Amino acid sequence: MVPDSIQKLSLLDDATQFEPAGDQPMAEAATAQPRTPKPLPCISDVSTPAGKKPILKAMMTTACERNCFYCPFRAGRSKTQRVSYTPDEMAKTYDTIQRAGLVEGLFLSSGIIKGGAQTQDKIIDTAEVLRKQYSYRGYIHLKIMPGAEYDQVRRAMQLADRVSINLEGATAERLAALAPKKDYWNELFPRLQWISRLRREEGLRASVVTQFVVGAVGDTDLELLHTSDHLYNQLGLRRTYFMAFNPVSQTPFEHLDPVSRQREFRLYQASFLLRDYGWNVEDLPFLQSANLPLDMDPKLAWAREYLRDAPVEINLAARSELMRVPGIGPKTADAILRERRRQRIRETGHLRALGMRDVQKAGPFMLLDGKLAEQQLSLF
Repeated sequence: MVPDSIQKLSLLDDATQFEPAGDQPMAEAATAQPRTPKPLPCISDVSTPAGKKPILKAMMTTACERNCFYCPFRAGRSKTQRVSYTPDEMAKTYDTIQRAGLVEGLFLSSGIIKGGAQTQDKIIDTAEVLRKQYSYRGYIHLKIMPGAEYDQVRRAMQLADRVSINLEGATAERLAALAPKKDYWNELFPRLQWISRLRREEGLRASVVTQFVVGAVGDTDLELLHTSDHLYNQLGLRRTYFMAFNPVSQTPFEHLDPVSRQREFRLYQASFLLRDYGWNVEDLPFLQSANLPLDMDPKLAWAREYLRDAPVEINLAARSELMRVPGIGPKTADAILRERRRQRIRETGHLRALGMRDVQKAGPFMLLDGKLAEQQLSLF
């Protein structure tokens, strides 16, 4: 039975494309390197709270009663091969793969059949079997279904290291254009609020993420990042994921143009500025179209406008000011602050020794003891 169950996983390849769940799209877009072949198409290297791991991305069923306009699993699409697992079957299949050393974690989602609550029960039951019957203590990421009940959300958070519910659209209007049978304010957003409350009031440790479909229905980067900023600051989301729209045959959106992966990449860069660098949405360099420039990373675009004539003095700047300089992130900023307590920083080589990788990129925007670093770089 298990070999057949494992064989069914080969039919879940679409799930890996439509559920990033910790994938590294930024690295892929930046390096354009091919992925390392995996034993199964639904195994991906993803970022987890414990670091990068090979994760099995699985679905309880590829059947679905919803008709999301972009999704390969939508109701009525004949090209989708429908496969389903019972909780016991999925748990046993994962245990077999995990004991073989092929994976170090599970991301578990599902199409929706007989409502979100009943589907959520099957996801939770699978995690229960893994934790109790198989004594599995490793990484689990559980999808929260639209319409899941409060106690189901709580139990999922007790069992999982991470949970997610995909908003898909930046606003209720965008979601209605993407997935007309989903309700932004009744089915989706309240679950994110519940998760935030459960983390705050009951101390549940599971982190939470969400995902947006980018570019299919006229959404702008400003809308996507404004919502992301709210989710980070008000609900404590660990990360927002972006999936550049790509048309799927036999869906209402099959004739739409695909969205550039570079746009997805820029959204990730801007999202991290909001989450990790203390930026506000108003700081980001939006074009008149309310989208980010595709030809330059948003931090560099901002620096060219604001730091060319006002470079940052590395020996005096506050941490937040240091992180405005292209090439200086939180770790490098902290290293600079520590070093400044010991001695003044006078040379670009000193910055390299502190972990700054691209001093050349940062040169026009920083001073070292009152001298423009770019001039020092020209001497080498």
